[in-house]
Amino acid sequence: MGVSRLDVFYRRLLLTKLFIGGWGNPEDLKRIFEFRKLIGDREKCKSLVPEDYPVYIDKSEEHSDCHIHNGYFISPLVHLVPGILPREAVNARFQFIVPKRWQKNRPVCVHLAGTGDHFFWRRRTLMARPMIKEAGMASLLLENPYYGFRKPKDQLRSCLKNVSDLFVMGGALILESTVLLRWLEKEGYWPLGMTGISMGGYMASLAVTNWPKPIPLIPCLSWSTASSVFTTGVLSRAVNWSELEKQYTFNSVYEKEIIQLLEYCGVDSFKMAQEPASRGSSEIGDQLLGMTGYGLLSMDRFSPLTRLNRRQESGSDCVQHFGQTDSQHRVSITNTGMSPDPQKSIQVNEAQLKERPGGLFQSSQGSRLHSEAISFMKGVMDECTHMANFSVPVDPSLIIVVQATMDAYVPRTGVLSLRDIWPGCEVRYLKGGHISAYLFKQNVFRQAIYDAFERFCLKYPQHFH
Repeated sequence: MGVSRLDVFYRRLLLTKLFIGGWGNPEDLKRIFEFRKLIGDREKCKSLVPEDYPVYIDKSEEHSDCHIHNGYFISPLVHLVPGILPREAVNARFQFIVPKRWQKNRPVCVHLAGTGDHFFWRRRTLMARPMIKEAGMASLLLENPYYGFRKPKDQLRSCLKNVSDLFVMGGALILESTVLLRWLEKEGYWPLGMTGISMGGYMASLAVTNWPKPIPLIPCLSWSTASSVFTTGVLSRAVNWSELEKQYTFNSVYEKEIIQLLEYCGVDSFKMAQEPASRGSSEIGDQLLGMTGYGLLSMDRFSPLTRLNRRQESGSDCVQHFGQTDSQHRVSITNTGMSPDPQKSIQVNEAQLKERPGGLFQSSQGSRLHSEAISFMKGVMDECTHMANFSVPVDPSLIIVVQATMDAYVPRTGVLSLRDIWPGCEVRYLKGGHISAYLFKQNVFRQAIYDAFERFCLKYPQHFH
């Protein structure tokens, strides 16, 4: 399956760079990874957030079809990982949109924000208000850290300054979602569910892995990990690789200490690429990987054996990549790994690197450094965002995933399918790419929400509540 030309064109219109500050403070990364080990285990998290955590409503408005309540609370991450959140992000703000007339029960869906979705207008207009009209369903819109009221003063628009900011955002949203779900339960709303589009879908998925009860989850235009978004998707072109390469090269703490904290070792991790890929999967991978402009990736650089032998390497820049693991292009796990023609891969990698502006890393040495930076990015992204690194939701049959078949922002090439991670979940496919689905398929997302809630009500009637 090809990728959307609209996705590629839209990405070219956006000139701002992601992660201009680099990886983030190494000590912060260490604290985040240690916290990930805790938050990734649902059983260990049952008492992290008190049942009666204080939530405040500070403004209410009446409209023709609904009441809109604005509220806030202190992010629990402030107490659990002190100093990790920017000062502006400490107060978690939300908007609660409640219908004047309920049609059936008192259902509430929590919506997490996608990339660039500041404040509440977009979600309120495109999702919440139509859901009141179509289904009598309330919506709670939580503002992401680093967005809207919670955006640091030195951050340019939606461009996170450091790679670590994305992980802080995820950890905060997991805890903040728990606060809101408990608050909604206490206030008598039922059933409750979670959704999000693009990055919001990833964050909603992470939050549900931590919720100790069955709950509908509808992640739209997101997949099993964010690593492919920033390494092989079109968004990888917006990453400030030169700064990331420089920091990784000149600060040994990333290689000597941070890598030791990375635990994810799934069939799609950099630790597992061993067998030759089939020709078909290689072509699929090349199509997406070529779009990044940075060639193919070495995914096994951080395995224990690689680390042990690293200083004794002969200088070979042989690179590897994975085959397709999505159900649409299923490839046996034993057939994923090294490119059939490593020398050809090297030539492609170097040719593409020479086209990069600035000329800083145009040599074979630069190619190796860039490959290492991309591999490290995959490692840290998988550690903190890969769904296989978190608990499986209590009832995966309540999950309806909505995917775009030609999504160039969220590649499914080379990453584990959500069907394998969450057996029993449903995956629905839309024709087209990421941008066209976001702009024109909101009604499909809403229908998936209604279907998941209906499935919950049939399986867990009111007496369960």
